[in-house]
Amino acid sequence: MIKFGPAGNCKTFHDEGYNKTIEAPAWLKAKGLDAYEYSFGKGFTLPDDTAVAIGEEMKKYGITISIHAPYYINFANPDDEMAEKSYGYVLESLRKLRLVGGNQLVVHPASQGKMSRSEAVELCKKRLNILKDKIIAAGYDDMYVCLETMGKMAQIGTYEEIIDFCTIYDHYLPTFDFGHINALTQGTLKTEADYRKILDCCISKIGIERTRMSHIHFSKIEYSSKGEVKHLTLEDTVYGPEFEPLARVLKEYGMDSVVICESKEYMGRDAIELKRIYDNV
Repeated sequence: MIKFGPAGNCKTFHDEGYNKTIEAPAWLKAKGLDAYEYSFGKGFTLPDDTAVAIGEEMKKYGITISIHAPYYINFANPDDEMAEKSYGYVLESLRKLRLVGGNQLVVHPASQGKMSRSEAVELCKKRLNILKDKIIAAGYDDMYVCLETMGKMAQIGTYEEIIDFCTIYDHYLPTFDFGHINALTQGTLKTEADYRKILDCCISKIGIERTRMSHIHFSKIEYSSKGEVKHLTLEDTVYGPEFEPLARVLKEYGMDSVVICESKEYMGRDAIELKRIYDNV
């Protein structure tokens, strides 16, 4: 069953007089939404007791919560000491994820840096193998690390690379950020067939059941020749992608994903629109 929600608290939430994440579950429920993504993108600022309290509210209102790990994780950094820090960031994110009662952690895998693409990808794969062992040893193998497709040419994370990474460990899943994919490929996501191509590739590598569990991010994104420039709202008519063809494919493939809207500022309002489109196709 597809679930919809925002990445964080949107402008509408604040305009209606709310300002604390612990208030978000009741607000989401009232809006007909059932998912939420909490971000540690810029670092760990959520105290453990607050995380537990937020988790209790999420459970009370039937909201599925995921977490986004810090943006500065980089498993293609040539410095082994920096790689150790990245392992630590993932493990700490998983610890917090358990406190809030979620089971999917979104991770940006790597940046290319000064290496060749193939060198960076191979180093990232090596490090993700090490991370797998650390996750199991720490007892977090009941949760999923959802490796995200990226939107810039200098980042590691085409959908093919992400799917390949997910063959390493059965608790690695893709986060298909379709706005990123569209930006990286210069606007190629237009038809149902364009989306089927991605999901069919995933099914061929990790199977239908894990593909159905894939995490999803969706927003319209402005792009240049180097890929992603900035997130937009669904009101934009210049850049894509459009959600309706994806919604049809999600139903066709029996996807069981959480769809997180990452529209600029209005991710809650736009999440409601994504759900409306999905319900009506």
